[in-house]
Amino acid sequence: MRLKHACFVLLLLCVQVVYGQTEQTNILTLDQFITRVKQFHPVAKQAAIQVDKGMAELMAARGGFDPTVSFEASRKTFAGTNYYQYNIAEFGIPLPVGNLKTGIQNNGGNYLTTEETKGRASYLGYELPLGKGLLIDNRRAVLQQARIYRDQTEQERRLIINNLLYDAYSTYWQWAGAWQQYAIMSGFVNVAERRLRLMRISFQNGDRAQMDTTEAFAQFQQYQMILESTRLAWNNASLELANFLWQQNEEPLDLPEQTLPENREANAAPLLQIQALLNESSVLNPGLRIYGYKINSLEIERRLKFQSMLPYFSVKANLLSKDYYALKNMSTAYIGNNYNWGVDFRIPIFLREARGDYRQAQLKVREANLELIDKRLQLKNKVQSYYNEYVTISSQLRIIENMYASYQSLLRNEELKFSQGESSLFLVNSREIKVIETLQKKIDLSIKLNKARYAVEWSAGLLQ
Repeated sequence: MRLKHACFVLLLLCVQVVYGQTEQTNILTLDQFITRVKQFHPVAKQAAIQVDKGMAELMAARGGFDPTVSFEASRKTFAGTNYYQYNIAEFGIPLPVGNLKTGIQNNGGNYLTTEETKGRASYLGYELPLGKGLLIDNRRAVLQQARIYRDQTEQERRLIINNLLYDAYSTYWQWAGAWQQYAIMSGFVNVAERRLRLMRISFQNGDRAQMDTTEAFAQFQQYQMILESTRLAWNNASLELANFLWQQNEEPLDLPEQTLPENREANAAPLLQIQALLNESSVLNPGLRIYGYKINSLEIERRLKFQSMLPYFSVKANLLSKDYYALKNMSTAYIGNNYNWGVDFRIPIFLREARGDYRQAQLKVREANLELIDKRLQLKNKVQSYYNEYVTISSQLRIIENMYASYQSLLRNEELKFSQGESSLFLVNSREIKVIETLQKKIDLSIKLNKARYAVEWSAGLLQ
């Protein structure tokens, strides 16, 4: 009898909860998973396309300063009479302020317009706006806004990656937690099965009552039910994880069988203090920076609309030359006798359209600034909220670890008393259920702690 009791005590004291005794053919670490998400996930590639769109927009805006080449030719002959012929080739260079152009022409005919020069001639001219368009015009505004948009697309890429990585981190830890739940229940099912086998042997030898075998069998069945639930949760979590696994050729990557998460405890690395986090977020958060770029773009539009209230006043002058040599025989006397110039002035009387457009531009800037102020407050409170959650879960995890150690001690003591005939299997099972519940809660809190940590960094816009 004493030998049987000793064997029973030895069995119960040596059996430990098994974390993942299943044959492991592949370990997917968190770093490997995140690296693959960054490299191959379609959303990550879409984020990179945002930057390419910004570069394409900038290239299109620079087209407003592309030099142009034009050629015009026309001729009229009627009843044997050469009325006119015009051949004009021109090269224009848009400058930041004004336009530079040069050209050659060959005109002739019996009825040539009197203002046109007959024969071959060339010219070099410049057109300068002195009112509307002097400080900024549409093409310069478009170029400046395109540069802002290019920088803004980089922040949009960072924002997309920030959201993608938060989902990826959360999914990985949910998968890891589901595996741990399944692994511990597998261990406890093994413990219950061995206990049931020992109870049956003891009953056959007359050392235990039949009710002990019934109790052990009921406990074994209960653990099997819980095991199946954890298996389902792990399988579903594996499917969720597979949504983030892609190959280089945009083909989804199936999660290989027996792929397990790495055995990593809750991320205990300390976060920055809340004020440091808020300061860093105010500088680096892509959501806030996007608002800043939008406001800068609206400011350019406001400046452009202000220009529309100014009168249009343009001065243009051309230096003329006979034949095709625009700078031949250059001198003061030559310039004074070979030129044409002109001015162009116009302004609406009431400026209602211009004043209305400028007022709308002002209101858009004001509206965007108010949105930015509100966004900053929302982000600050969101970071603070997730930080509070992280601190609270950290505290709860320390408490649950102490509870788990206490329940383990109570279980070992109850098993010892049971082996000496001073307790019942019902009490042992009750103690063991408390250990399981506490261990499951510990795993849940560990996963929540990791999620909360990444939630803090995500809300601050720092996941990259």
